[in-house]
Amino acid sequence: MSIDEEALKKTKVLMELLGIEWQDPNYLIQALTHSSYAHENKNVIVEHNQRLEFLGDAVLELAISDFLYRKYPDYPEGALTKVRAGIVCEGSLAAIARQLHLGEFLFMGKGEERSGGRQRPSILADALESLIGAIYLDRGMEVATRFILEKLDEIITEVAKTGGITADYKTQLQERVQQKSENRLSYRIMEEHGPDHCKTFVSAVSYQGVQWGLGSGRTKKEAEQAAAKIALLKIQSGEVSLDGETKE
Repeated sequence: MSIDEEALKKTKVLMELLGIEWQDPNYLIQALTHSSYAHENKNVIVEHNQRLEFLGDAVLELAISDFLYRKYPDYPEGALTKVRAGIVCEGSLAAIARQLHLGEFLFMGKGEERSGGRQRPSILADALESLIGAIYLDRGMEVATRFILEKLDEIITEVAKTGGITADYKTQLQERVQQKSENRLSYRIMEEHGPDHCKTFVSAVSYQGVQWGLGSGRTKKEAEQAAAKIALLKIQSGEVSLDGETKE
């Protein structure tokens, strides 16, 4: 794998932020390489992250399944499945990726970047799974599991409380806003892609002209709910305030 010096410096910054001592940093570089970068830079010896994403997805599911099995011995199989699905969904993973600022560190093609790829929920969720796959290969299951449980701790607690039942995040978000202001939130479909029988919609939720969340789903309603969930997570983490401000 060959990446320019500037990119290597950027990768080292992320290594420090993650607090993981990598034995082979090439795993991390691969995890950060979007397929669009590999396709636009065929003269560079580089492997994109889709294979790591496949592996990371399996590692993530095993780690969460093992944790839930031990933590909630009274939950039947069906309840465990619902809780796990709520934890490893795209919205949750994209939210964690944003907290880690993964979008800023991705090696991405110019076309994908111009279209907003660094903030697209599906790309961020895939990047987090790729990162998990890279940690697993480089440091093993114990370190990968510790990373997963640490980063997803709040989401695991939240989802487990509801038993995996899909929440009305739009209502929750509006109620939070109404505690401070009578101003309403606005939702807008930013893009849609895919064939008619299997479309994916991307929705943004904004408050007082400030975009708080971006989410995707198979329907417009699902996309709006996903965007609202992201906004709620940002409020909880302090990334946005109910005064309409967003931290840089």
